[in-house]
Amino acid sequence: MSIAEAGEFGLIARVVARLENGPATLLGPGDDSAVVAAPDGRVVASTDVLVEGRHFRRDWSSGADVGHRAAAANLADIAAMGAVPTALLVGLCAPVDLELSWAEELAGGLSDEAALTGASVVGGDTSASPTLTIAVTALGDLGGRAPVLRSGAQPGDVIALAGRIGHAAAGYTVLSRGFRTPKALVEAYRRPEVPYGAGPAASQAGATAMIDVSDGLLQDLGHIARASVVGVDVHTDAFEVSGQMRDAAAALGVDPLQWILGGGDDHALAATFPPGAALPEGWQVIGKVHESTGVTVDGRPWGGPAGWDHFR
Repeated sequence: MSIAEAGEFGLIARVVARLENGPATLLGPGDDSAVVAAPDGRVVASTDVLVEGRHFRRDWSSGADVGHRAAAANLADIAAMGAVPTALLVGLCAPVDLELSWAEELAGGLSDEAALTGASVVGGDTSASPTLTIAVTALGDLGGRAPVLRSGAQPGDVIALAGRIGHAAAGYTVLSRGFRTPKALVEAYRRPEVPYGAGPAASQAGATAMIDVSDGLLQDLGHIARASVVGVDVHTDAFEVSGQMRDAAAALGVDPLQWILGGGDDHALAATFPPGAALPEGWQVIGKVHESTGVTVDGRPWGGPAGWDHFR
């Protein structure tokens, strides 16, 4: 059955049936607006858009996979501010011949990923569109803490990373070359494993700046460098290249460092911490902040791709 055959309200009923309310949801889907608790008195908000053919392909990923990816992209931004996610709002614009089952799988993936953080999908909107597009807004709570901005890094700080890096970019390359293995790399692209708890933990440990690595490690560290007016240097000996990534790189003729330094779909978190700070569990030092500007790798400019640009 297509969503046109189900109709707008049939689609909404099927989607809502796949959702579960989280602890911050006071009123979920079904009214003009949802009501979400904000114990801190402030709400952290972020929005991302996924467009078919640009951000995902249905022949590469199931509806559930795309739901997980869409939710993760937004929930990671909340965690990167040092906040705890509370809710998601979803806009779905879809071709009228889209299978209803695919939309239901999408809703399930969104709901399941949100549940990993204690959040839930609380509402949204639907519309017909020639291009399948998913727009997600995430809300979060700071728990009384100050938000961790991009602009707080200081010379002498260490740069640290939480979460895996390069695996999703490797999976994308594998898929784009027409292959479906190694499965671990392909699945890393289809469903990120975001270290959501690492964001609030970093905030509590005194992180001076933080960012979600969504577009590439070097590119996103460049945002911190510009906002903080500092230089950052990444140390490549801090990264361990897995056997599967190394084998895939050799087979495809790719330097695995290009995936690690330029790939971002894993949604790892990068942060800076004062020198001597005790890093929370799961954080690993990968470089240092210094006086200057820009991003270097092992003290030198990086000649490879630094990350993704949505308009190139």
